[in-house]
Amino acid sequence: MEASGKLICRQRQVLFHFLLLGFSLAGAAEPRRYSVVEETEGSSFVTNLAKDLGLEQREFSRRGVRVVSRGNKLHLQLNQKTGDLLLNEKLDREDLCGHTEPCVLHFQVLLESPFEFFQAELQVIDINDHSPVFLDKEMLVKVSESSPPGTTFPLKNAEDLDVGQNNIENYIISPNSYFRVLTRKRSDGRKYPELVLDKALDREAEAELRLTLTALDGGSPPRSGTAQVYIEVVDVNDNAPEFEQPFYRVQISEDSPIGFLVVKVSATDVDTGVNGEISYSLFQASDEISKTFKVDSLTGEIELKKQLDFEKLQSYEVNIEARDAGGFSGKCTILIQVMDVNDHAPEVTMSAFTSPIPENAPETVVALFSVSDLDSGENGKINCFIQEDLPFLLKSSVGNFYTLLTEKPLDRESRAEYNVTITVTDLGTPRLTTHLNMTVLVSDVNDNVPAFTQISYTLFVRENNSPALHIGSVSATDRDSSTNAQVTYSLLPPQDQHLPLSSLVSINADNGHLFALRSLDYEALQEFEFRVRAADRGSPNGSAPCTELVPRAAEPGYLVTKVVAVDGDSGQNAWLSYQLLKATEPGLFGVWAHNGEVRTARLLSERDAAKHRLVVLVRDHGEPPRSATATLHVLLVDGFSQPFLPLPEATPSQAQTESLTVYLVVALASVSSLFLLSVLLFVAVRLCKRSRAASVGRCLVPQGPFPGYLVDVSGTRTPSQSYQYEVCLAGDSGTSEFKFLKPILPNIQGQCREPEMEDNSKFRNDLGFSIQLK
Repeated sequence: MEASGKLICRQRQVLFHFLLLGFSLAGAAEPRRYSVVEETEGSSFVTNLAKDLGLEQREFSRRGVRVVSRGNKLHLQLNQKTGDLLLNEKLDREDLCGHTEPCVLHFQVLLESPFEFFQAELQVIDINDHSPVFLDKEMLVKVSESSPPGTTFPLKNAEDLDVGQNNIENYIISPNSYFRVLTRKRSDGRKYPELVLDKALDREAEAELRLTLTALDGGSPPRSGTAQVYIEVVDVNDNAPEFEQPFYRVQISEDSPIGFLVVKVSATDVDTGVNGEISYSLFQASDEISKTFKVDSLTGEIELKKQLDFEKLQSYEVNIEARDAGGFSGKCTILIQVMDVNDHAPEVTMSAFTSPIPENAPETVVALFSVSDLDSGENGKINCFIQEDLPFLLKSSVGNFYTLLTEKPLDRESRAEYNVTITVTDLGTPRLTTHLNMTVLVSDVNDNVPAFTQISYTLFVRENNSPALHIGSVSATDRDSSTNAQVTYSLLPPQDQHLPLSSLVSINADNGHLFALRSLDYEALQEFEFRVRAADRGSPNGSAPCTELVPRAAEPGYLVTKVVAVDGDSGQNAWLSYQLLKATEPGLFGVWAHNGEVRTARLLSERDAAKHRLVVLVRDHGEPPRSATATLHVLLVDGFSQPFLPLPEATPSQAQTESLTVYLVVALASVSSLFLLSVLLFVAVRLCKRSRAASVGRCLVPQGPFPGYLVDVSGTRTPSQSYQYEVCLAGDSGTSEFKFLKPILPNIQGQCREPEMEDNSKFRNDLGFSIQLK
């Protein structure tokens, strides 16, 4: 039993999931139409928006598709992963639309990056889920016995909440010998029964009849409802009340107060006495009419019982019955048309809003919103505008949608915030206005290069300074904000390839402080020039303009400078290419696309201007591409000299060779001097003490202190240590060879042994020579 119940449930679910999908090809403004059968279970599939919009699943997720509804409860939900549009809950067409047919729910599909939207409609299709119902289960009809065949008697109709073919189709009555029933159609499309007398009545033969009236709808299978009709045959009352006119047309303003007199109807009866007394009442009145209007039974005056609302109901059809005491009645119809007044201010519904927006961006969508007014006619016509002094514009779209766009690229440095007021006013009297205020922030883009507070700086430094001496500072500012305004400093490569700038000065990247890296010598270098680059930390970063000097005798291809840009991205987004955007004289300079080198393109002449301004553009290969510019000032000069300073940081081989040469020269001079001194001493000793010739292998030493010689080895003109040397001569040497020995301290005498000959390097180290340039 449980299995069969599940099977029946599934079959009903399949039936309820039957959907109709249609797209109109009338144009881009035509809404996309979908349909769903009422009472379909929640989370049921309606359509796949990804397929309808022609988007791949990845693109569908990236675009941030949303479904919104203006002024209505959103009955749909969107699966962002699959693109399926599903029902939020079970829909009841009668609750949503009442008797309105077709029952259409409007919604919009919004896409971001970029903004797009589509109008769409969901039609809820009626099913036959309601049976006809008579408001009065029992009806009493008094028929005069003198009524001729063919006389008609309107009966109260049944109500069916379904629409279309599921609404009431016809009426039937139980079989009898006197009456049949006809199905009549009113002006509003509703059907009502009318009893027709086929045979004259005889009160004495049959005083009353009991009939069953059945209302059938057109559903499959049809549903029905019944009511009992009691027919009372009365004695002769020859005349029924008659209204002065069978149809009344009345217009009434929706702001009319309660108790307002709508209209007064009047009926007459030619009978006299009790049969001529008339009472008025509503006939076949719906709940809405009964709650809205009341009838004075004696005077026929119809008054308001509650406030009217044009936006809910624009017209009423009211049937009035005039009945005499004998039970005869007459009918008239009143068509009451509600006139709209301007009682609703326009409404603004914001669908999308973007803030902040980047500066320098072209036409950018800031907001997407819709406007509406529940009034009609001129009262429902809307004007929408913003302030005139703002760089924004409103663009009207379909379905009262508006797009707020930037009119031109914005500049955050000029204005970082805009207060935009959207004003919506209708054309009614008096005009009603709605204001919507929004604050649009402008985000910073790195579009300003740092600017130095001075064009040039002159620094004075005393020679023989200590290393790491603070010699000055440079300063640059950036009009951007946050990271884009954080300035870093660096030294640019010198134009003179022989100037060792990196060993002379350094700069603090954060504050621009300059330091001398080593002691400077005025005799070697009186002055030198260098350039400082200021760059921000934005992406791509900008740098301050600098000035370059170019001799007029420069050959084609002469390197003027090199522009360097840094991009914080990676991969293809960080591939940079350079190009010359502007030049004072096109064709004179060129920029290499891959490395940013600025070179001369031809020979310079006297006709060329002395000052040139170059704007170099650097662009990455991202999507969309981003770019930055650098400004370069070039001066053409007839000739200039570059200060020259020998490279202190030579290659190891060169430094070693120069040092060895110096040592060799010093050693050679020292050896020569000592040799000459030794010869002189030897000759003097030989002459003075010829009688005391020394034996072979012995040394003669003066008794007194050996006079020393002062050698200035420090370059400071201060006496150095006094050295005393022993000289030994071999008597049996045929070459009179002498040897240099190590020094001895003064006032010390003694015998000396014959040492080995020292090499030049050991000699140099023992003497400890050093050279310092002043």
